[in-house]
Amino acid sequence: MFSHIHPDNYPQQLEQKQQQIREMFAEFTLPTFECFESEPLNYRLRAEFRVWHDGDDLDYIMFNSETKEKFKLTTFPVASVLINDAMQALIQFVKANELLRRKLFQVDFLSTLSGELLVSLLYHKQLDDAWQAEAQALKAELAKIAPTDIIGRARKQKVILDKDYVVETLTVDGKQYHYQQVENSFTQPNGGVNQHMLSWAKHATQGRGGDLIELYCGNGNFSLALAENFDRVLGTEISKTSVNSAQYNIKANNIDNVDIVRMSSEEFTQAMNGERTFRRLDGFDLTSYKFDTVLVDPPRAGLDPDSVELVRRFDLIVYISCNPETLKDNLQALTTTHHIEQFALFDQFPYTHHVETGVILKHR
Repeated sequence: MFSHIHPDNYPQQLEQKQQQIREMFAEFTLPTFECFESEPLNYRLRAEFRVWHDGDDLDYIMFNSETKEKFKLTTFPVASVLINDAMQALIQFVKANELLRRKLFQVDFLSTLSGELLVSLLYHKQLDDAWQAEAQALKAELAKIAPTDIIGRARKQKVILDKDYVVETLTVDGKQYHYQQVENSFTQPNGGVNQHMLSWAKHATQGRGGDLIELYCGNGNFSLALAENFDRVLGTEISKTSVNSAQYNIKANNIDNVDIVRMSSEEFTQAMNGERTFRRLDGFDLTSYKFDTVLVDPPRAGLDPDSVELVRRFDLIVYISCNPETLKDNLQALTTTHHIEQFALFDQFPYTHHVETGVILKHR
């Protein structure tokens, strides 16, 4: 199953991605773009596996997305070393434990560069005190590898031992930033490349001053790292979990010029246009901000037409994209008012067709 995952093949595959991007965006006369490569192995900090029962035997499996054929796994070379170590220890422990094994159908791992682990066990049964006692024993076993927390999930049930998040530490240009990452909330899966993304965006906005508005700010991944380049930062995010994490992260990093408000980019556009008032913006005087720079990191659908119109108002646009197709569509509109100053490829997902890109656009 992993025959295409081989470090020797990585440079060639990365060059193919660069060539595809050059061809795809040829109409925009791109500047020579930067390419930030990944570690060729053990780069992924998240992994999810289905569990296959065969009598008393137990295996992790993954499915071929095209043929639906299932493959048993003993290791997962793209996942972090921490996940690979925990995979082995967990399956051996659970296999010998009837309470933990019965009706277990999935295991999710979330690890950090800073050495923490969060494991979610998903069941087709309700979890009781006896299960919890055995899960504590598993937690103690995994703690021999790394500080570990465990979550048990069943229908309408979530059991947490002892917390449902990890705290990641990322190093950007020699400075450390701490980020709470909650189970099932969005975080960048490739920590090493994420550090490159933050450094690139930080350098691109060095000395900007003024105020930054960030749409789709998540847990404050970019907001915190870029805060020192601006007088004030206002981030918007629709996910309540991510907003709560962003507030946690602002305090954890002792940053005093970042505010996060829970609203969608569409709602923020309406607020900026004076079309609607929002109770969530009580205490925020949008007219007091000097927004010269906007950062957007939209979902795969890209920016909707109203958001495109909004970001065109700003002098500098920092656009982080996880989908070249929608980026291309958005750039066709944005380049009528802005020109592309910088373009970067971030290889978050080696050995796949997925590409993450960054674009800096300056008003003409």
